[in-house]
Amino acid sequence: MATIALPRPIPRYRSSSPIPTLTHSINLDGINTSAACPIPIPNKHLPVCPPGPAPSDKPDTPPASPPTKHLKLQPQSLLYPPTNYRKVTHNSSTVYLIDAAGVAAAVNHISEQPLPEAGQVFPWLHGLHPANHVQQAFFVARRKALRKTPECYRGVTIVKADGNLSFSRLKAAVSSEEFMQTATAEFKDIDPREGFSVRNFQIQAAKTAMLSDIIVYGEDEDQVMRVGSDIAKAQRARRQGLKVLGHEVPVYHTFVCTSHFEEFEEHHPEIVVADTRGELTGNVLDFFHQERVEMATMTKASEIARNVWLGPTDDLSMSAPSPEDEPFDLFIECSDLGRANVPALKNIVRELDSGAETSQYIEFPSSGSIMPPSWPLTEADEIVESCRWIYNLANGIRPSDDEDEVTDIEGDSPMPSPTETRTTRPRKILIYCTDGYTESSMLALAYYMYAHGVTVSEAWLQMHIDKRRNFFAYPSDVALLNSIAPSILSNSPALALSSSQDITQRIHDEPAWLAHMDGSLPSRILDYMYLGNLGHANNPDLLRAMGIGQLLSVGETAAWSAADIAAWGDENVCVVQGVQDNGVDPLTNEFDRCLAFISIPRPPRRHLNPSPLPRRRLSECHNLHRRSDASPIPVLPARILFRARAPPQRHYPAAPALQLRAAEVGGDDAGKARGEGEEGAGVGRDCEGDCGDE
Repeated sequence: MATIALPRPIPRYRSSSPIPTLTHSINLDGINTSAACPIPIPNKHLPVCPPGPAPSDKPDTPPASPPTKHLKLQPQSLLYPPTNYRKVTHNSSTVYLIDAAGVAAAVNHISEQPLPEAGQVFPWLHGLHPANHVQQAFFVARRKALRKTPECYRGVTIVKADGNLSFSRLKAAVSSEEFMQTATAEFKDIDPREGFSVRNFQIQAAKTAMLSDIIVYGEDEDQVMRVGSDIAKAQRARRQGLKVLGHEVPVYHTFVCTSHFEEFEEHHPEIVVADTRGELTGNVLDFFHQERVEMATMTKASEIARNVWLGPTDDLSMSAPSPEDEPFDLFIECSDLGRANVPALKNIVRELDSGAETSQYIEFPSSGSIMPPSWPLTEADEIVESCRWIYNLANGIRPSDDEDEVTDIEGDSPMPSPTETRTTRPRKILIYCTDGYTESSMLALAYYMYAHGVTVSEAWLQMHIDKRRNFFAYPSDVALLNSIAPSILSNSPALALSSSQDITQRIHDEPAWLAHMDGSLPSRILDYMYLGNLGHANNPDLLRAMGIGQLLSVGETAAWSAADIAAWGDENVCVVQGVQDNGVDPLTNEFDRCLAFISIPRPPRRHLNPSPLPRRRLSECHNLHRRSDASPIPVLPARILFRARAPPQRHYPAAPALQLRAAEVGGDDAGKARGEGEEGAGVGRDCEGDCGDE
């Protein structure tokens, strides 16, 4: 499921080099049927000869043969044929010698080659084990042709001989154990023997190695040669085994690199991921490392109220003083094992007041750990009481009576009189959890309501939009906070002058979308683009409150009323049908349409004040991180390329059209989209400078 958002309406994107339409040859309708006799192959070599005389205005030549539906893409590789490389024999296996320059050229060349159509390599890449009848029945049934090894792809697999990829790592390098039975020098039988899955990503490095020429490198020359000869032996054994079954496959070769790694570092740094010391070079996008970096950036500690910060475990390092930041005085860890402990919090306050120099730690229940209607009133009261003590500590307020109790769940008791308090030094507090995104959300939202005097719906929106915090909460958190909202707001210092009737009315006036929200919000991909699920799409009032004004629905249709559709406008809704989450339906032939709808927004003119809540787009499907994930992916390289090519002077060039490719499967660049620009639709020709909404 997914969500996308975008600022103001913009001209439709029109690519000058549209992505070719892909047609898949997999038909689920024929899974449980079989033909009584073989389907005849048409005589495509015979010319079409209609009766009657030949038209005088046309050449008297037969027309060309009709195009074949299964025209194969001829794979190109600098390693085949291996006539430019020296052949040697080791342990009865033939390998070829290659230097660093040859490796770099082969890797760079293969990354620029177009990939075959999905229907030519899938479902083989899904894994079709003969004993896995469920997988076989779903994908191919009795069509044995689809089980054959594809011949339309010839890749390059890089193998580090010692298997240690923590240092001296080349782009897309893998260990031989990823696809080899090292004890017997055979390829692994990697296809799942049981179960059903259309996301067997863990086997694709091994699957593509079987369709690749393989390069082995390392510092130990004997080890490199030994591993290379074992791989060559495995290639030969697999080829012979398939030949016995009547399957002819291309001949793939093994190459051993004769250069030391320092030569790659000196002359070909563009394919070096990690140097000899194990440090990432930054020259190659490492998706695992980049995911950690992006997650840390997204959840980096930020202030949600005076002296109260929200962040991940990594920000514990901020406990040490630095020239830029004051250290945190109190760390509150939210976890499934945590309990609200007001007495312990009071003791920490006393410790800090007495001049304690070290940071203090306390635990708190995680989001989703208090399930309705199981929570006792005392536990709910402890949440409100904890918010009160955190607020006092963060604002330098010290009640004279430590035993002053919080009001009950109905919120009937008045706030303590200001004359009963004294001031101390304000303390800096970090509410944190492992990812800074999930477990800490309930306490953060409760405290935000208490500190700012806002309702549940306002806390959700303001935390996300005003404070720019990304967070995830559970349905039980929504129910819990709705239940204790009267107590939180009645005790809020921000509402000390408000009457109980005013507070009750504010709670009563909560928007209708709150009752339909499960706690999660669409995920912010870019400032103007969100990824969400069908539940988000079916809550149009929530989307409107977030500033989302356009919807891209992939494979699902939101259950909107006629009034909702009329309010949004047909031009603001794009529905892509016929794309199910089944590992069969391709989305690539819909990319051009999705890009035209999403488009690339014009940066705001400098003399205009941008709206604080710009119009955004939501891309959604039934489940998050599946089909509609793909629709934002082409936008990112387009957005980056658009920004990178913007000249520093006068105006933006036309937005680049996209030519989408993917790099080798199974390495650091698995699934990486490559964008090559050429002048296309006229987007954003009226603004100077650069845009910074990435």
